[in-house]
Amino acid sequence: MRSMVAALAMCLSFSPALAAAAESTPAPASGQSETERNRAVVTDFMNMFYTQKKVRDAFEKHVVADYIQHNPGAPDGREGTLKVLEPFLSAQPQLSFKIHRILVDGDMAAVHSEIVASAGQPSFAVVDILRLKDGKVVEHWDVMQPVPEKSANPHPMF
Repeated sequence: MRSMVAALAMCLSFSPALAAAAESTPAPASGQSETERNRAVVTDFMNMFYTQKKVRDAFEKHVVADYIQHNPGAPDGREGTLKVLEPFLSAQPQLSFKIHRILVDGDMAAVHSEIVASAGQPSFAVVDILRLKDGKVVEHWDVMQPVPEKSANPHPMF
């Protein structure tokens, strides 16, 4: 279980109602704010990565080569992360990802998602935090926890 949590945490190094999102990032409209532009980038990135499972395409399109990774289980840089993510995800085709919310303010974004490893296994609540610069992901943090069977309160995690 611990290795699965570590692998899932690293897998989510970016850390929906996105199925209907466009496959490519919309061109910034005249007068569009930094927040609106970055929301389009993050939505496209997460759609490609989580929904379409086009991991390499998503990273090559939206992540700078030398991005900074704060997850201690993943290396810095786009290629280093892909070298770990691609084999892990290929070996775990049953993983499903559901984006519950994307919050963006200026150059920062937070993505609240749920990962289900397989039937009968606990799902995980994840928050990925991204910093963007010039329309690209340049930095990433994440937190993750198993969704408990019982809660001390009546509120859902999602």
